[in-house]
Amino acid sequence: MERKKVLLADDVELFLELEKTFFRREQVDLLIARNGVEAVELARREKPHLIFMDLFMPEMNGDAACRAIKADPELADIPLLMVTHGGRGADLERCRAAGCDDLLLKPINRHQFVDAASRYLRLSERQAPRVDARLQVRYGEGLKRELTDYSLNISTGGVFLETSNPLPPGSPLSLEFNLPNRSEPIVSQARVAWINDPKRITKPHLPAGMGVQFLDLSLADLQAVRDFVQTAFRKT
Repeated sequence: MERKKVLLADDVELFLELEKTFFRREQVDLLIARNGVEAVELARREKPHLIFMDLFMPEMNGDAACRAIKADPELADIPLLMVTHGGRGADLERCRAAGCDDLLLKPINRHQFVDAASRYLRLSERQAPRVDARLQVRYGEGLKRELTDYSLNISTGGVFLETSNPLPPGSPLSLEFNLPNRSEPIVSQARVAWINDPKRITKPHLPAGMGVQFLDLSLADLQAVRDFVQTAFRKT
C-alpha cells in the first residue's frame, strides 16, 4: 500500500506533538512545517496528500500560505484543512476566504481530527488528475464575458487557457464553458493563478497561456466537472 504524506503546519510544538500521535499507527509519512513559508516550500517539494494548516504562524500566516498553495495548479487539488480556535468569527472567515477545503477547531478533538484525516486521505486516493480537454471558454471581468479562448486541460480546481495575451496573476474573472453532453453551462468566478508568459515561457511543455482557478463552483457544476474529468481519465 502506498504510504501517504501528510503535512502538519503549526508553530506550537505541543499541537504538533498532539497531531503526530494521531498518525502513529497509520501508513503515513509526516512532514512538519513551523511557519507558512516552510509549509509552502514543503508542499511544492513533496506534493503531500493532505495538509493541516494552523492560521497563525510566524513569517507567513496560514491563510496566506493556503492561498499560495491553492494558486499553484500543481497543488490546488490537495485537500487543505485550516486549524484555528473556535468562537472567533473573523478568524473563521479568514480561513474560508483563503480557499481551504475544511476547518478544524482548537482545542483539537481527537475523534474529529482522525475522522477528517481518514475522510480526506480517501478522497485524495480517488481524486482524478488534470486531463486534456479542448473546451471553448468565455471569460472577462465582472459579469461580462467578452474574451474567448480554448482550454488545454481541466481539473476540478481550474483550467489552463491557451492564449498569447494572458492576464496578470491574481486577475479576477467570470468564466463560462460547456461540457459535452450537458445542456447547462459551467459558470464560476475565478482568478488567474499563474501565467506561461509568451515572452518568457517558464513551462516549455505548455503553450503560452494562463492557469485559472475556480473560486465558487456550485455543487452541481463541481460534480459535472468531476464526472467529466474522471470519465476522461478512465479513457486514457
